[in-house]
Formats: sequence, structure tokens, C-alpha cells
Amino acid sequence: MAAEVVLQVALLILTLAIFFAIHKLSKQALTKLRTNNRATLQATRHFVLGSQLLTRARSTPHKTKSHSHAKSALTEAEKALSLSPRDPGPHILKALALDLLGHRNSALRSLDAALSPPCVKSLADRERGEALVKRAELKLALNRRRRVDSAVEDLVEAVGLSSGEGSTTAFCLLGQCYERKGMRDEAREAFERALTMDSGSVLARQGLDRLRLNQSPSP
Repeated sequence: MAAEVVLQVALLILTLAIFFAIHKLSKQALTKLRTNNRATLQATRHFVLGSQLLTRARSTPHKTKSHSHAKSALTEAEKALSLSPRDPGPHILKALALDLLGHRNSALRSLDAALSPPCVKSLADRERGEALVKRAELKLALNRRRRVDSAVEDLVEAVGLSSGEGSTTAFCLLGQCYERKGMRDEAREAFERALTMDSGSVLARQGLDRLRLNQSPSP
């Protein structure tokens, strides 16, 4: 009889211990979830504010004001990244702000981060396509021959993901890449593809005009 009482007491103590352990773990999990949610909300606020500042920086004709807004956008992007480092949005925002400030190498590194795991998994196809086009544009702007092939890879992938204006820009940049590589037929085809998507594309028409002007005379 005494043994049964001892066993029941032991089971009661064990049950209470399990209950309190579960309660403690649940409370910790809930606290962590609330903390994560707060961090996500704060990161979103910084990202939205930074995006608004970047829009102002791009729209103002005054260089001083533009740079001031771009620097503020960069600050907001970095705050968002400190709270949500795996979110590709702040990386892209940071890249765009850095590009506007003339820091192209740093902008390229930020886009590399956005287009690398684990960040890239959060990007929709259209968003990834736009980021690839921007990265290719930066690679070409740096004017380094070794980056042209890498830009072509980005653009070929981008045209399969984007549509409309994004594809037009991608084909125009692709034409410029082929033009630099001396691949005239491929360049012409890319510029013509851009025109089929947007008949008013100035970049595409300029590209075709360059090809015609630089065409070697027939023997």
C-alpha cells in the first residue's frame, strides 16, 4: 500500500514537472515569436521609408537634395537589414541607393547578396528578373571586359523571368553586351526583340543605328 502511494506521488510530481516544462517552453516560444514579429514590422517600416526616400532622390532635379535623400534611404536599408538580414528587399534598396550615390562596386555586392541563397528564395520571378537586369546594368557600367560574359548570363536568365518593360531593358542590355563582344548578328537580334516589345525604345533604336553606322562596307 505504501509503495502504491509512493508511486502515485512520484507520477504526480513527474506530471507537474512536465506541465511546468511545457508551460515554460510555450512561454519562451511565444516571446520569441512576438520578438520576431516586432523585428519584422520594424524592418518593414524602415524598408518602406527607405523606398519613399529613394523615390524622392530619383525624382528631384537638385543633385544635393538627391544625394541627401539617397543617403537617408541607404541608412533605412541598413537598419532594415540589421533586423532582417535574409530579406532581399533591403539588399536591393541598398544597392539602388548606392548606385545613385555613385558607389557601383558596393551596389553590385548588395545585389549579389540579394540574388544569393538564402535571400533569393524570397524573390518572385519578376522581382528576380528585375534584380538580374539591374546587376547586369551595373556590370556593364563598370566597363570591365571580364564582366560582360557574366552580364550576359544574368540577362539571359532575366528575359525568361521578366515581361514588358523589364524584358525590353534586358534585351537592350543584351544587345549592348553582344555589341561589345563583336557579335553583331546577335546584337541586332536582341535590339530588334526589344523593339517588338516596345516600338518606342530609344535604346534599341540607338543600338541598331550604331550597328548600321559601324557596318563594314562591302568589298
